[in-house]
Amino acid sequence: MKGLIVFDMKTVRAQATKLRLHIIEMLTVAGSGHPGGSLSAADIVATLYFGDVLRYDPKNPNDPARDRFLLSKGHAAPVQYAALAEAGYFDKRELLGLRKLGAMLQGHPDALTTPGVEVSTGSLGQGLSICCGIAQALKLGGGDQRVFCLLGDGELQEGQIWEAAMYATHYRLDNLIAIIDANKLQIDGSLDEVMSLGDICKKFEAFGWDTLRIDGHNIEEIHEALTAPKVDGRSRAIVADTKKGCGVSFMEHKAGWHGIVPNEEQREQACEEIRVASEGSN
Repeated sequence: MKGLIVFDMKTVRAQATKLRLHIIEMLTVAGSGHPGGSLSAADIVATLYFGDVLRYDPKNPNDPARDRFLLSKGHAAPVQYAALAEAGYFDKRELLGLRKLGAMLQGHPDALTTPGVEVSTGSLGQGLSICCGIAQALKLGGGDQRVFCLLGDGELQEGQIWEAAMYATHYRLDNLIAIIDANKLQIDGSLDEVMSLGDICKKFEAFGWDTLRIDGHNIEEIHEALTAPKVDGRSRAIVADTKKGCGVSFMEHKAGWHGIVPNEEQREQACEEIRVASEGSN
C-alpha cells in the first residue's frame, strides 16, 4: 500500500509540478473547467498522495485499510484526476478526455466512473458532513484509517459546514482532518467582498477543533501539518494559505481565472512558467 514510503520533499515538489502541467493541458483541451482553484491546491494534493501521508493502493482502490480523501471543492477535480493518474489508478491518457461525453473524467468527481474517487462531489458545503459520516463509521469499526477533506475557503460560507464542525466535535472524530485551501478568492471576487469569513482558525477553534495555519505552498509545512500527532478526541482543521492560480503569473490572485481556461498561447506560457519555476526550486 502506498503512503508507507519515506517522505522526500524533492519528489513531492516534482509531483506538484506534474499536477500543474496536467491541469493546464487537460483544461486547455477540454475548453472548460476551473484552473484557479485546481492550481492553488496542487501542493496540498501532491503532498497527500506522494508525501507519505495517504495510505492507498491504486491496484485495489476499495482496500478497507485505505485512508479516505474527499475533494469537497469538487470543481477542482482536475488536480485530483492528475494525482490519481500519476499514482497509477488509470492511464494518464484519460486526462485529455476531461469533460467529454462518455469519458471517465467528468467536470466534477464521479465515484461511479473514476477509480480512487470516494464520493461524487460538486455541491459545495456537503463534503465535510459526508466525511463526518465516514470518519464515524471507521471509528465504530475499530480501524485506524483517517479521513482527509479538502475544502475551499469560499465554501465555508455554507452553513452546513458549521453543522458538520459541531458534529465532529460532539462525536470526537479525531480521525478527521479538514484542509482549507484558503486562496481568498471565489467566482464573484474576494471573500471579503462576497461574505467575509473573519478569522477561520478562530472559528474552528470555537467549534472545538485542533487548528493549524500553514503556507499552503510550502511542502514541508504541509507535510508536518498532515502528519502531526492527533489530539485525542479532536478533529483537525488545517488552514492553508494559498494563491489562486499558483504557478502561472497571469492567473495568480485573479478571481477571473476561477472558471475560464487558457487558449493555446496562454497554455504555452503557463507550462513554460511552471517548468522554469520547478527548475529554479531544485
